[in-house]
Amino acid sequence: MTNTSTAPAPAAPAAAAAEAKPEISAAPPSPTPGAPAALPAASEKKDGEEDKEPQNTLTGHFTEAEWKALKDFRTQLPDILAEAFPDKPEAKSTPFTIWGVVVDPTKPKSDARVSVILMKFLRARNLNATAAREMLVNTLRWRESFDIEAALKEEFPKDLFDNMGIIQGRDKGNRPVVYNIYGGNQDLKAVFSDVQRFIRWRVALQERSVALLDFTEVDQTLQIHDYAGVSLSSRDANSKAAASESTNIFGSHYPELLHKKFFINVPSWMTWIFWAFKTLIPSATFAKMAVIGSSTSSLQSALLPHIDAKELPKRYGGDAEAF
Repeated sequence: MTNTSTAPAPAAPAAAAAEAKPEISAAPPSPTPGAPAALPAASEKKDGEEDKEPQNTLTGHFTEAEWKALKDFRTQLPDILAEAFPDKPEAKSTPFTIWGVVVDPTKPKSDARVSVILMKFLRARNLNATAAREMLVNTLRWRESFDIEAALKEEFPKDLFDNMGIIQGRDKGNRPVVYNIYGGNQDLKAVFSDVQRFIRWRVALQERSVALLDFTEVDQTLQIHDYAGVSLSSRDANSKAAASESTNIFGSHYPELLHKKFFINVPSWMTWIFWAFKTLIPSATFAKMAVIGSSTSSLQSALLPHIDAKELPKRYGGDAEAF
């Protein structure tokens, strides 16, 4: 789960000849050949013309079909909120926050970033407003029940998670780069011993990376998953459950936030696993993924077209002094 001329205004009427005499209007002068047409007053508006709304770089890429779908989708926001929060009488008119952006259902076109976020749900569902509505309703419900704020405040064991998820640098499109280190010295048995703890940690990492997006110039992240040293024995029932649940969460509730994902240092025995996940992931998302080997040349060939050498850690063939 992409982007009037106005008629001349009539000339002002001639001044009244005298207070007691009837007013006589002068005929509008013929326009001089080649002269620009007179502009309408600021308060005048052509029939069917809409008030202009704020734009940004990202909305500038919306297509005509996307704008049409978006305008219809925005009118549904009050009803979407009422459906998402049936126990809240004021839901229809109460602003909510998602990914750091406040969405006011009573005036959603006042902030171009709101349009960018709503478009993500539409694009994830091929501009089908009904399907996009269902996705947004479910996402709002999930965010409340999951308690995103609590996950962000939760303290996770540093020895297990501090070096497992790292947000480091930007790619050539100024997107944040997120590294997930599943190999190396990670004790994966301990990491996945509590599946729900891992899910809360992983969602918190996702929220911190999304918080770096401005939804004006940048609205996606680039991810690198490193599997160096991962053994077959580390893939137990818990790790499978965590992978399945996290894949479902990100596919269902974080649409169109991924620019590209690289799986690197992947052992040969793991390659088939990624192909198995193809059935669980939307085809558009799967197309953004690439499985890369472990040689320096392979890493550089895959990553340097996307990440400048000064931003890419040395361990992956770049020049950056990083983790």
